[in-house]
Amino acid sequence: MRYVAIGDSFTEGVGGDIAGDQVQGWADLVAAGLAAEYGGIDYANLAVRGRLLAPIATDQIDAALALDPLPTLLTFNGGGNDMLRRGIDLAGLIDLTRTAVQRCRDAGIEVVLLAGADPSGGLPFRDTIRARGEYLTAQISSLASAEDITFVDMFHDDEIRRPVYWSDDRLHLNPIGHQRVAAQVLRTLGVHTVPVPERPTVTSRVPRAVDDLRFVRSHLTPWMIRRLRGRSSGDTRSAKYPDWVTIDAASVGIGGVDS
Repeated sequence: MRYVAIGDSFTEGVGGDIAGDQVQGWADLVAAGLAAEYGGIDYANLAVRGRLLAPIATDQIDAALALDPLPTLLTFNGGGNDMLRRGIDLAGLIDLTRTAVQRCRDAGIEVVLLAGADPSGGLPFRDTIRARGEYLTAQISSLASAEDITFVDMFHDDEIRRPVYWSDDRLHLNPIGHQRVAAQVLRTLGVHTVPVPERPTVTSRVPRAVDDLRFVRSHLTPWMIRRLRGRSSGDTRSAKYPDWVTIDAASVGIGGVDS
């Protein structure tokens, strides 16, 4: 098996555990689970934080199709950053996804489509963000059904909407959130050896007003400044695993990290 993941910060793993000098998110955990199931796999991760769907569906697809040998499995997620922008073309995002998926299938690659977890509960303009996410998820679900493509719908996972699964920035999952996504993806692929994690126990709570103030100061304001300047958190970043790396059956991550 040769597995490649494409997408934005969700798939790159922002908010997950740190493994060496890289974040380790759900896609890395899926790769480890597949390696344990199949006795080792090759893995590439082309996702970059901050990417809009257009470069994911074009540039990253180009890079995936240029891998030698070709992938046998590809996970596709995108659109989360588009949902936060004004004046987005929702129908156009679905067209981009449809074309990208068809290119992969024409190359003989199995595709898994993901709807990312719903971040709207902790963000400003939550109703607008959720409505956009609902539309995109419904359309991707219809595309997957019509084309007989595997689909993992984390957007409608009510459990993962709880704050205990999210980082302080309220936009990215924390390590336990990434573990939940990985377990759901693996189950969809027929791998049941990785359990869905139990809900974390909350031992103390920060008053909501204090938590909101910290969020605005530490996360929302810097994000708004980047938007005003036309910048992205991923402008100077590249894919963390742009070519195949081998994960053996004893690995929990990349580079032979032992369990």
